[in-house]
Amino acid sequence: MDDHELIELERRGWQALATEGAAGPYYEEVLADEVLMLLPGGMVIDDRAQVVESMSGAPWDSFALTGERVLRLGDGAAVVAYSAVAKRGDHSYCALFNSTYVATPDGWRLSVHQQTPMEVPAEG
Repeated sequence: MDDHELIELERRGWQALATEGAAGPYYEEVLADEVLMLLPGGMVIDDRAQVVESMSGAPWDSFALTGERVLRLGDGAAVVAYSAVAKRGDHSYCALFNSTYVATPDGWRLSVHQQTPMEVPAEG
């Protein structure tokens, strides 16, 4: 899989998070067997079923990814890093993200995900 396809895999995750009922099934398919999620507020989730459940909340109304890049960690692993702004109702969320994917016989699977919240940019 080339870098563009890895970025598209991450974008499909966001599309699932912005579509009612799509995130749980998407992440059930794309998550690795062993996962680690490092989330805002010091939340750490390393149970696959709990990760899938946490992705099944209310969908985002909109999102925008910028600065996407891929760092290859050898033939079988890669990090997709970017910043994103997402909106749900009156709430906006802005963060730096990185998702580590590992190659498996069934395709690339999300293994580690980390978010670093940032100040929401002023609209202008």
